[in-house]
Amino acid sequence: MAYVLGFFAADGYITLNKRGANFWCIDITDKDLLYNIRDIIESEHKISERIGTENNKNQYRLQIGSKEMCNDLRKLGFQENKTKSLSTPNVPQKYFSDFVRGYFDGDGNVWIGFLNKKRKTPTKVITTVFTSCSYDFLKVLKDRLEIFGITKGVIREMLGNYFHLTYSILNSLKLYNFMYNRGLLDTKGLFLERKKRVFDKYIKLRS
Repeated sequence: MAYVLGFFAADGYITLNKRGANFWCIDITDKDLLYNIRDIIESEHKISERIGTENNKNQYRLQIGSKEMCNDLRKLGFQENKTKSLSTPNVPQKYFSDFVRGYFDGDGNVWIGFLNKKRKTPTKVITTVFTSCSYDFLKVLKDRLEIFGITKGVIREMLGNYFHLTYSILNSLKLYNFMYNRGLLDTKGLFLERKKRVFDKYIKLRS
């Protein structure tokens, strides 16, 4: 469940309808992942689909009505308007890699590029970024990752009132090992293949 909690921290939200009923929801474009998340939480709720426009992908929503589950999420620090007040839940250390991978799949990115392109052998680089509108969330995430030897993360405020937590080559590779080799404990191997594939490509380029 730590993966689901991390993904919810990135792409989930709590809402109340006009009657005061509590729902927690995830809206994403990755259909297969959302079905896998539903399987992990042993839900039979319907996943709805919203057809995208020419420039936007189809959107899929899992919405679960449960006051008890919403209250549990609130106790972990997730509120209805969590965008800027997001807090990092106290996930046990053995499951923290799953939480980080879940958040990364929701609000993280990884890029491969080259430095010194004009040289005969340009330097291959990889950069990993976590995004949040909450500085405090990224600061706690950074501090907790340092416990596992993932260091030198830099938090920057970006235009648009949000923040990036960025890692360069060495610590991006440490993150890879942390999320995919140490992780996968409670999720039946749940991760976004397209993001892992970028890491795998970079490792292959270096070999």
